[in-house]
Amino acid sequence: MVLLLAMPFTTFAQDPARFDQEVEKIHAVYPPSEHQGSVVFTGSSSVKLWDDLARDFPDHQVVNAGFGGSHATDLLHFVDELVMAYEPSKVFIYEGDNDLSSGKSLQEIRETINLIVTQIKLDLPETDIYLISPKPSIARWDKADRYEALNKQLQTYANATEGVIFVNVWDDMLGQDGKPMNDIFLEDDLHMNKKGYEIWSKVIGKYMD
Repeated sequence: MVLLLAMPFTTFAQDPARFDQEVEKIHAVYPPSEHQGSVVFTGSSSVKLWDDLARDFPDHQVVNAGFGGSHATDLLHFVDELVMAYEPSKVFIYEGDNDLSSGKSLQEIRETINLIVTQIKLDLPETDIYLISPKPSIARWDKADRYEALNKQLQTYANATEGVIFVNVWDDMLGQDGKPMNDIFLEDDLHMNKKGYEIWSKVIGKYMD
């Protein structure tokens, strides 16, 4: 068991129970008993809104366990339901985006990610864990330096941790001017449109086999 008491007090400022019904809906759409050994994608809304996920990876049984608005601490709370319940061959995790936007420190985010990874590795030592880099977006470009700093820390962490792989979607979402492409987002300039997910599909597809 992972000792959650080691987490900073600020971790619990939001109540993960706000996602109880959403997690129940995920299980209703993807019953764990029918999706054992699948490839699980989980994390915040960038995963949840990936409507073409199954079509993008037709040769794999995939589970979209994304829950919009989530932070890494929320995934830590629901890791049994959203990851372990499926005993996945691979799990792709997208967290950190909302954490950074809400003002959480890089250290707190990194430590929470480590707790998630540690718990998965303890229960499912054969499962490969992929950390998808927090993405660049027009809406949050004013925090780009912090995003890049977190991505560097996550890459360093993955390189030093057996069974953990860092997936860099950041670079491929930037235009020639070094800023987020302006045609890959919805009107909110935060969530991706089909073209944005095509970039993700191409990058993440390299890790599916």
